[in-house]
Amino acid sequence: MANNVNEVSKENWILSTFPEWGTYLNEEIEETVVEAGTVSMWWLGCTGIWLKSHEGTNILCDLWCGTGKRTHGDGTMKKGHQMMRMSGVQKMQPNLRTQPFVIDPFEIKNVSALVVTHIHSDHLDINTAAAVHQNCPDAKFVGPKEVVNTWLKWGIPEEKTIIVKPGDEVKIKDVNIVALEAFDRTALVTCDDPNEVLKGKMPQDMDEIAVNYLFETSGGNIYHAGDSHYSNMFAKHGNEHKIDVCLGAYGENPRGITDKVTSVDMLRMAESLNAKVVIPVHYDIWANFMADPKEITEIWKFKKDRLKYDFKPYIWQVGGKFTYPTNKDDLEFNFYRGFDDVFTVENDTPFTSFL
Repeated sequence: MANNVNEVSKENWILSTFPEWGTYLNEEIEETVVEAGTVSMWWLGCTGIWLKSHEGTNILCDLWCGTGKRTHGDGTMKKGHQMMRMSGVQKMQPNLRTQPFVIDPFEIKNVSALVVTHIHSDHLDINTAAAVHQNCPDAKFVGPKEVVNTWLKWGIPEEKTIIVKPGDEVKIKDVNIVALEAFDRTALVTCDDPNEVLKGKMPQDMDEIAVNYLFETSGGNIYHAGDSHYSNMFAKHGNEHKIDVCLGAYGENPRGITDKVTSVDMLRMAESLNAKVVIPVHYDIWANFMADPKEITEIWKFKKDRLKYDFKPYIWQVGGKFTYPTNKDDLEFNFYRGFDDVFTVENDTPFTSFL
């Protein structure tokens, strides 16, 4: 740390400040011992999840270490962007990143698999791929065909990759990963070529660009819906699989846009999946899609007795830990507040009246 203003530069400011949490969360995850009969997760922002089983297996899903808008530019949307395609919008999307980086990707250790739901860049991240590749030489890279193609383009060796489509299962040590159908209509209008016209053509094959996942562990089963919109097919998944916790991409859609699952459909998703806990994610990250997750809790309270809901919502915070089933009846997360050792030694103030 520089101690003279003449030694300070933008470069050493960045290196001394980012990621904002340093290795605090890396250390917490590494030191956590997951009790038998439970499974723990940490929310890393957006839909990024670190899952750790009782047996010590670490699965990293959808960690994104990038940013949104950093300049006003010329004020127009990038040609061919999926939001432009779906709505004809011309003005720049003001998608500023609103969350700090709570984990240092280049201090990641002991990851057995990097699992990615779909092709969008706020889920499929080159920095995360590089860190896992460099630090965890035995880690597998699991994703649908076009996700794997992107990894290969970035230099991930093919022998490290596993392509999945709905119905496939991959065993990573003690964790069984089931790939299921995704329902991400935004992904279907995503195309790298800005000059390609999609109107009037057959859509892409969803199974090659996006999947949902079920992580089956000895402590419980976690369903990760990626960026899926609501679908009646959730009920089919709920019939065919035991699902304890489901994660969905929640947010408030701007006018003329449907990209996130809103509050009512988060509840419908949980009900259809026969889940015990529903956790909204993704609403934290983009300035133009932010929403209050307590709306989900309030609507749940309004409906739960009449509709006989057999699940509860859980309002998480980025960087926070959730353990199933330990926290299944909690409605909200709060960080450890500290100071539980107050007055264990004599305090030092000039007078007692200062307190």
